[in-house]
Amino acid sequence: MKRQIAAVLFAGAFVAATGAAVAHHSFAMFDSEHPMDMDGIVQEFKFTSPHTFILLKVKDKEGDVTWSLEGASPSALVRDGWSSKSLKSGDELTMKIDPLRSGAPGGAWAVKNIKFKDGKPVVVSH
Repeated sequence: MKRQIAAVLFAGAFVAATGAAVAHHSFAMFDSEHPMDMDGIVQEFKFTSPHTFILLKVKDKEGDVTWSLEGASPSALVRDGWSSKSLKSGDELTMKIDPLRSGAPGGAWAVKNIKFKDGKPVVVSH
């Protein structure tokens, strides 16, 4: 009987931990139904786990605004041919993002929706 109780408690703890891990990777805060086209200049490319970020300086009618754009994990980008040196400060990009639902200057980006302003891909995928 003690073994059965221990097994049930272990299974419950495992399910609870798995749920927390999945929730961490939710992209529900981004509005994928209303993507935005965006041009800007890279201020910083953060090639960090669990997700990468591009800090992009974007000009709007009130001046320059820095957008924090969340991307895939470094390991996922490496599989697409990216590295920590794929983007550098000063690179001009054009991209389609899924903006934050809150309206704050942020969003999510994907490899397939990003290129240099001159039309060249950031990397050539395999």
